[in-house]
Amino acid sequence: MNKYRWQAIVFVLVAFMLGCNEFIVVGVLSDIAKEYRIPVATVGYLVTIFATVYAVSTPFITVLTSRFSRYKTLMTLMGIFLVGNTLSGFAMNYPVLLLSRIITAMVAGAIISLIMTFASSIAPREKRASLVSWIFAGFSIASVFGVPIGTAISTSYSWHDAFYLISIISAVTCVLLGWLLPREVEQVQSSVKNQLVLLKDPRIYVGIALVLFTAATMYAYYTYIRPLLTTALGFSTQSLNWLLFLIGIMSIISNRLSGMLAERNGLRIMPRFYVVDVILLALLPIGLNFKFGGLAILLAMSLIVTIINSPIQIHFLNIAEEEYPQSTVLASSLNSIFFNFGISLGSATASGLLGTVGLNHISLGAAGYAGISLILALVLNRVIKQHRQNSFN
Repeated sequence: MNKYRWQAIVFVLVAFMLGCNEFIVVGVLSDIAKEYRIPVATVGYLVTIFATVYAVSTPFITVLTSRFSRYKTLMTLMGIFLVGNTLSGFAMNYPVLLLSRIITAMVAGAIISLIMTFASSIAPREKRASLVSWIFAGFSIASVFGVPIGTAISTSYSWHDAFYLISIISAVTCVLLGWLLPREVEQVQSSVKNQLVLLKDPRIYVGIALVLFTAATMYAYYTYIRPLLTTALGFSTQSLNWLLFLIGIMSIISNRLSGMLAERNGLRIMPRFYVVDVILLALLPIGLNFKFGGLAILLAMSLIVTIINSPIQIHFLNIAEEEYPQSTVLASSLNSIFFNFGISLGSATASGLLGTVGLNHISLGAAGYAGISLILALVLNRVIKQHRQNSFN
């Protein structure tokens, strides 16, 4: 196996590690609430706070560290992540767990941004979209294997042990990165102001808004996926791991399909997926009355709700490399930054609706966000077309 393949594998492993850390709370909400004797809705805000800190801190760390060696910056951030995740395992009360989640959230976005930048510089041009889709798939693989395994460990032993396992994976990943990554890569150093010029491009800021509302669409229902499967649909706790496994498999298929679309200018057909998403989310309250009908809707949404990932990531990277080379790392971080803003918005919406309209109707908020995403997808395609026409004139 050549060095590039090993590098690709470790990039996916980083995404898997980050995905396990970020998503594990969703699978163990009830266990944390039980141990700390606090409402599940309060524990649910760990998702909101993590996503908000992630989104706010990532651009600052990304921009301010751009003048330093990317290799040294990445390894430092990985060390901080390892400390924060291990602290989550040791947390004996809610404030300490919250602090540990803030620490990991602060560096997680910058880590994946640097990984995307390394991937873009290392991968052959024709393989870049595929590698990006596999990195995103790492998060889905975390939901397929990492989160169910973490949930099983939590159910059989303790949710603390699930975080200890992530720390072991993190330590192994640090060693592999130190072995495989190039110490020096070509990078354009620039002032903060010059890097932020990228954000004035309508192809960028409309894309950012699309990412945000796409994530809000997903997490306006996915934050409470466990009670949706058990309380609303009536599946047993024993079958929960298999159900999460099925949802994760759909997400992996979605990411591979996303990579294929990225190679074929997939942004053009994105509006079709959002139309289907709006319909499915509107139907979910009815579907929850039918055990397997509701499950089928959840699986279908898992296939399409984040299919935008690879096309929009390649879109951001291409624009930066062609017109804003000083902003490449920032461009690589935009997807993860605003996806997490969207997670914060979506999870807060879900928590709010849970206490007002009830669990069976929280998807209505997600349907609204999917409608906004549909409009933004249409606007983005129009902006791209106008820019292309202006370039020819």
